[in-house]
Amino acid sequence: MAENGHGPDFIEAISRGLEVLRSFSPAQPQMSLSEVAQATNLARPTARRILLTLEELGYVRISHGSHSLTPRVLELGMAYVGSLGLWDMARPHLEDLAEQTNEPCSMAQLDGADIVYVAQVVVPKLIALRVDIGTRFPALLTSQGKVLLAALEPDEALEALTVPSRSGLPFNSQGREEILAALSEVRSQGWAVADQLLVGGIRSVSVPVSDGSGKVKACINVTVNAAETSMDTLLDVYLPLLQVAAEKTHQDWARWQARPSSNSKVAKSAARA
Repeated sequence: MAENGHGPDFIEAISRGLEVLRSFSPAQPQMSLSEVAQATNLARPTARRILLTLEELGYVRISHGSHSLTPRVLELGMAYVGSLGLWDMARPHLEDLAEQTNEPCSMAQLDGADIVYVAQVVVPKLIALRVDIGTRFPALLTSQGKVLLAALEPDEALEALTVPSRSGLPFNSQGREEILAALSEVRSQGWAVADQLLVGGIRSVSVPVSDGSGKVKACINVTVNAAETSMDTLLDVYLPLLQVAAEKTHQDWARWQARPSSNSKVAKSAARA
């Protein structure tokens, strides 16, 4: 049933048009005019005019008395996601993760031998690692850096580590074989931990975030106070929640990348089909 607004500027025609679009579902991908009218509680003449308008706009296909949606309706939802960056897509999942764990969560990217924080959700803590967007840390001292380096080919990872750190923090690098062995383990298990490597009393666990092609572009983590949270809790409780958040971010990103492009001849042809 079309929603009834109460504001003086409410446009009922738009409400009815959106209701017609929402009436289609996997259970009813195709409907007759009568079925659309019944599903939306609209009069047949009204439902017919809306369907004809949506057909002209390219959102509905009408064939032999049967109505169905076209791929162009994807533009309506993806307009929202497409207006957001990766970090905005990740933020709601990070917020859910922070609420579930009551611990700060963040997202980082690799820049040479450093990680750079690009998003975070802060949870009030007496003892916490204070970071801002843009904060840099030496990659090998963090769980995020280990995950991001492990996503590279071994030679690429070693080359990245030759770039001088711009974090301003002293750091003694490990030997080549030790680095490669550690990254191989991270690559195999799909996550990394850093237990009081960067700052005493702080430990974290990180997992990669990949785009629609499966390429790792960033990582997200949970950071805890070592005195409050054991390694068992970090890995047995928080890690699975972190992996879920990463997968949801990946799915949102993949949908955004798969959105129909306004400049794509294929998308335009599909919309008109």
